[in-house]
Amino acid sequence: MLGRTIRLYLVDGSPTGPLVAEISNWTGKVLVAPRSRLADIVKREELGKTGVYLLIGPDPEKPGRDRLYIGEADCVKARLAHHDRDQSKDFWERTVVFVSKDENLTKAHGRYLESRLIEIAKAAGRAVLVNGTVPPRPALPESDIADMEYFCAQVEMVLPVLGHAFLQKAPSVFQVIESAKADHSPMFVLKGSGTNAQAREINGEFVVLTGSTARRSGVSSWTTGKALRDQLLDEGKLAEGATAELLRFTENVAFTSPSTAASVVLGRNANGRLEWVADESGATYAEWQDSKLRDAGVVAESE
Repeated sequence: MLGRTIRLYLVDGSPTGPLVAEISNWTGKVLVAPRSRLADIVKREELGKTGVYLLIGPDPEKPGRDRLYIGEADCVKARLAHHDRDQSKDFWERTVVFVSKDENLTKAHGRYLESRLIEIAKAAGRAVLVNGTVPPRPALPESDIADMEYFCAQVEMVLPVLGHAFLQKAPSVFQVIESAKADHSPMFVLKGSGTNAQAREINGEFVVLTGSTARRSGVSSWTTGKALRDQLLDEGKLAEGATAELLRFTENVAFTSPSTAASVVLGRNANGRLEWVADESGATYAEWQDSKLRDAGVVAESE
């Protein structure tokens, strides 16, 4: 994949204040601000135009997950002011708005983008979506559909840069196979307490693969990853295993670290850098990472 340039402009020079993001060779523009600075961002001319917007905040019932609302409006700032008075949007802490620099977004374009982004968020399953239903896509000329799909692709690219990965889909079987072919990551295995789990590192995430098993009952001192394990059960990503002692991963599940993944599998606090072992070489995850650094010409300093 070729490199891309994303420019971030801190409007008032503060790293926590409003910012503007632009991708090279894209007519879109992204405006971001904490809800506490809503009065500042709505002063900008761009928010008087047609656009799509995301209202983001932590989900109080699911630790580690965002709660998300996706909308569109002919006048984004007026709609945001309306939402600010809505008690059901109490979760909202950060605002992300997408508009067009060439002013070619119409109401129909906005509705199409809203529908597609909701579809993508639902398919990704990484955030708790407040939108009850997926609105129907409006009829658009073929060329406009192609333009809006490109717009969506840029939205999916820039959001992780801004710290939001909720539109990223879980790694597919194809990505797992391609990762193995490219030798990006060995197959890591974890066996303990009767479990048998496999994982690969894909696109910076530690992914436990479909069919892996996890311990059903954790130890009494278990803290790290326990709430996440319960959440995966609620979402159906962990289900009944072949025996009463085991659970089974029903899909590829991405974790932020090998330690969190190991804790969910083993039902106890665990150092995943030592627990996960490369299937062929027998090297721990930590040893594999060290070898990558040595290959890059970096040698750790002795303490």
